[in-house]
Amino acid sequence: MLWDLFWTFTKVGVISFGGGYAMIPVIEHEVQAHQWMTSQQFSQAVSAAGMAPGPIATNSAIFVGYQTAGVAGAAVSAAGIILPSFLLIILAAAFFRKVYKHRTTKSVFYGLRPVVTGLILYAAVHFAVLNGLLGGKVVSILWSVVIMGGALVALGKYKVHPLVVLLVSGLAGAAFFTV
Repeated sequence: MLWDLFWTFTKVGVISFGGGYAMIPVIEHEVQAHQWMTSQQFSQAVSAAGMAPGPIATNSAIFVGYQTAGVAGAAVSAAGIILPSFLLIILAAAFFRKVYKHRTTKSVFYGLRPVVTGLILYAAVHFAVLNGLLGGKVVSILWSVVIMGGALVALGKYKVHPLVVLLVSGLAGAAFFTV
């Protein structure tokens, strides 16, 4: 089990570009393929990972590893997802200065931008559906949109600290959704 976790998250770390949220669909695919969690459990894990300090993909891998094989599973999952980036950045740093201004290098990075945006958008829509924000009860959708809109305004217009926005949004969720 530990080797499966390490190898799976190492593969995710190797093939995922765009970081964080762009990696979530790839992680979910692997989690589903190994039947480590249901879609709902994974959605909850990603929600928890997003609220914890640190990168969401790494936090998600740690959560999956912990749920699957305890502390050892969390450790090997974290090592697996971090190791490829760590090694790649060390190697890339040595060569990147020489090729960064090259036209082909810039073209590759420009080509990756829409893919990363698409992966992030897919993850957002997918989790919105799983969590009932899209396709759920009308009242739940309305309150969810109000909370999301308030969070966007607080973060974007008023530059409120994200921790404060998380706290207030959580309290609003407790008030609006408590039965």
